[in-house]
Amino acid sequence: MKKSLWQIRLGIILIALSALFYLIHYAIFRDANHILLYLIGDTAFVFIEILLVTVIINEVLSLREKRALLEKLNMVIGAFFSEVGTRLLGELAACDPEVEKVRRELIVTGHWTKKQFADAKRTIRGHEYKIDSNCANLALMRETLIAQREFLLRLLENPNLLEHDTFTGLLMAVFHLTEELAARSDLQELPEADRLHIAIDMKRVYGLLMAEWLDYMQHLRENYPYLFSFAMRTNPFDPSAMPEIR
Repeated sequence: MKKSLWQIRLGIILIALSALFYLIHYAIFRDANHILLYLIGDTAFVFIEILLVTVIINEVLSLREKRALLEKLNMVIGAFFSEVGTRLLGELAACDPEVEKVRRELIVTGHWTKKQFADAKRTIRGHEYKIDSNCANLALMRETLIAQREFLLRLLENPNLLEHDTFTGLLMAVFHLTEELAARSDLQELPEADRLHIAIDMKRVYGLLMAEWLDYMQHLRENYPYLFSFAMRTNPFDPSAMPEIR
């Protein structure tokens, strides 16, 4: 309210000063036509100025700001996959009995086009995600996720994530899976109903993680060839992938 009153007062003062100077001009030169000529001309230009400032320039600045924000977001997402995501995706894919149906579509190469990425995204959207929790080393997964809990928490604290709902949803799903695994003292002797419950949590993470990974791979392909090269050599869906260059 105080801010609004300050702005109103400032507006009144500026209008009063403008009127005063017009009166001074008239008192000196006695030329009302000149005053009206410039007043109407300047007022007419105000609309063009509004167009330039509020529409064109503002749009350009907003676009630059959005690009800068997306770049920061992709840096955060890159850190996630380096520390947690790629390894976790590989562990979950190993427990997917239907993974062979989509494996070939996810072996990304340096020759992929936007159309191929779009086709791969359609493929994974239609994939029936399944997880066999019996094949997973749940104790090792729990140990890994607990060790990275502080790192994941710092990612969630990043204000830039407010602009990326899907990645935030992925982090929340990973946190939930971590809590479920950490809450159980013996992951080897779980009741069947409990194991099925954990499989559902793993499946949720798996689906979100695969979609985010594919978007991240496309970002690297288009912007960072050297990072993309390493990502291809550590592709969790490629059985022949290895970090060494052969």
